[in-house]
Amino acid sequence: MENRRELELALWREACRHIDIAGSLPDLFEAIRTAVPVESMWIFAVDGPRVVLVAEAPAGPSTRRFSVSGEAARQASRFARRGGLSLVNPARPGKSLVRGLLPAVGPEHAIAGGLQRDGEAEGVVIWRLAPEQDLTDEHAESLAATLEALAVALDTSRRFHELEDLRRAAEADRQSALQRLGRASLTEPIIGASSGLKSIMDRVAMVAARDVPVLILGETGSGKEVVARAIHERSNRHEGPFLRVNCGAIPPELIDSHLFGHEKGSFTGATDQRLGWFERADNGTLFLDEIGELPLAAQVRLLRVLQEGLLERVGGQHSIRVDCRIVAATHRDLTSMVRERTFREDLWYRLAVFPLMLPPLRDRLDDLPDLVRHFADRASTRFGLPEFEVHPEDLTALRSYAWPGNIRELASVIDRAALLGQSHRLALDAALGVGGWRAPAASVPPTCGQPDAVTPLAHTVRRAIEIALQASRGRIEGAGGAAERLEVNPNTLRSKMRKLGVDKSAFR
Repeated sequence: MENRRELELALWREACRHIDIAGSLPDLFEAIRTAVPVESMWIFAVDGPRVVLVAEAPAGPSTRRFSVSGEAARQASRFARRGGLSLVNPARPGKSLVRGLLPAVGPEHAIAGGLQRDGEAEGVVIWRLAPEQDLTDEHAESLAATLEALAVALDTSRRFHELEDLRRAAEADRQSALQRLGRASLTEPIIGASSGLKSIMDRVAMVAARDVPVLILGETGSGKEVVARAIHERSNRHEGPFLRVNCGAIPPELIDSHLFGHEKGSFTGATDQRLGWFERADNGTLFLDEIGELPLAAQVRLLRVLQEGLLERVGGQHSIRVDCRIVAATHRDLTSMVRERTFREDLWYRLAVFPLMLPPLRDRLDDLPDLVRHFADRASTRFGLPEFEVHPEDLTALRSYAWPGNIRELASVIDRAALLGQSHRLALDAALGVGGWRAPAASVPPTCGQPDAVTPLAHTVRRAIEIALQASRGRIEGAGGAAERLEVNPNTLRSKMRKLGVDKSAFR
């Protein structure tokens, strides 16, 4: 009895010293061998539809990749769930549930043990006794006493590898995103922080550490999300999540479910419980982009979260406390919407504790050289192209344009100029218009006495559609969609787009 207690203590001690069972098995094997004359030991893990050899002692790389599936795996999993010990004769396995694992063990007699936790199969351990040794009752009791510690060690190892797999997948996704975006970091640098955006960044520094809502106002494409991320990164919540929700992209009937979550069975199709954006942003920052698109009913529930920090999931009966900072943004005139009663006045006052008004690109043209250089470098990395040179005449051409799509449109133009360019030169004339046509600056309207200002009607229509699609991020229908902006029927707009060869997906 005393020896068995010492064995259990030794096993728990060794199991707790390592995370990966492959690293702990040699020590576990030595601890067992002090009480039972075993000469070999194998650990098999239940891995979904397979049972896999994960470690053995003494180490034997020849069987390191052994696994079974199908009926053999199902039988081994059944043995693991049942637990306990079983003698196995590999030469005559009969109806043994672990007979599918025996090719990894060899032809000698063995002892199998089922590893389970809370009735769930973790794996199977198999020992081989030293030659000329029989399994006594004392040996069997000692081996049975090891099963719980081995199951815990295997469970810990499995969780560790699952986390490692998730970490590697997340890192691969991050590197892939960086490659697609042509960036060295997912954090977008703020170009013009010491010039055209200096006053904005000064206000960001003032409000970031104060845990109050922030409302960012500005035209489409002016960099509202970049500023929202800057607020988060400079706040006390910078280690928490930063989640962005485009309120205008969620169908009205799904807004409650997306923002506040739902319980299983709360409506048709709710097969599982869902955490809403507020719960997922707990202890972090929730960026509500295009807040002006939020329906009035959802505005009421948003107001409660802002005032009380409480929400109820759809179909739920209990209030849930959440702690996330709200940063909202819109390109719409919320004060006019308040007057028109399409945006709640009390929500406006709650959100506009600290408003930030971002200037459009046409009002910060001093930042244009740095912005062009940044987007040109990004394009060369993203598309695998040579480094581009930015010439003074390029900047002159860019300064003459009105930039209705602001920074987002500039980024698209530079990407297009990089793809159309040759050698180290950006093809800006082709990128700014169709067939070399360039839209006139809004501040210098063409007159009838300027023959160069006359453009084909199809070009003008196409350019108007492209600007509307850029502003709506490729969305045609609904509030803020391209059809509403152009004051045409959505089907008419689609027909025009097909005729002119405009692809909405390029603007998303």
